[in-house]
Amino acid sequence: MDGTGIPGQRRHTATIVSVNTSGGSELPAVGATGIDKRPVPGAVEVAELGLAGDVQVDARNHGGADKAVYAYAFESLAAWEAQLGRSLWPGAFGENLTTVGLDVDGALVGETWRVGTALLEVRGPRIPCRKLSVHLERPELQREFLAARRPGAYLAVVRPGTVTAGDAVEVVWRPSGAPSVAEVFAARTGGRRTSALRAMPSQRVLDVPVSAAR
Repeated sequence: MDGTGIPGQRRHTATIVSVNTSGGSELPAVGATGIDKRPVPGAVEVAELGLAGDVQVDARNHGGADKAVYAYAFESLAAWEAQLGRSLWPGAFGENLTTVGLDVDGALVGETWRVGTALLEVRGPRIPCRKLSVHLERPELQREFLAARRPGAYLAVVRPGTVTAGDAVEVVWRPSGAPSVAEVFAARTGGRRTSALRAMPSQRVLDVPVSAAR
């Protein structure tokens, strides 16, 4: 696929606010989960299947090479704080990487980010299930998440490395004509399929089942 590489210069920079992992926990009525992620200090290893120390309880829906890392924007967390009227922490939505200054939902499928010493590829959106509602103790949150169109992005690990809070995020490749994370999210949740999404080879778009969530 045609795209835009930017050798020798930065196309876009942003910052990692927090690197977040979970050792796993139990939620009432839903059981074991890795959604309750908390910030961890220092450099964290990023391998093909995720971050060191991060438990993926349901590997079918929340793990594997295409969903190794989940990124969510600090700006989206701030919007949720205003909407919900409560404080939230980095990792509150189950994200491994909390970013600032980067349009995560506007990222294109296939886009490549350099984060710390790792290379990550955008694969698609997160689709919520009821675990998110139970985790944040708000029954209607799953429906609100779908309506808000702030899904965050699942990432594949192209090159393993380490990531640390404060690392820059550099977009080093954007494939021409690819759909955005938000466009895929809309299509997967009953919205209109854009021309970019219709033209995308099916194997390049993460086929996230509607029941999936961290």
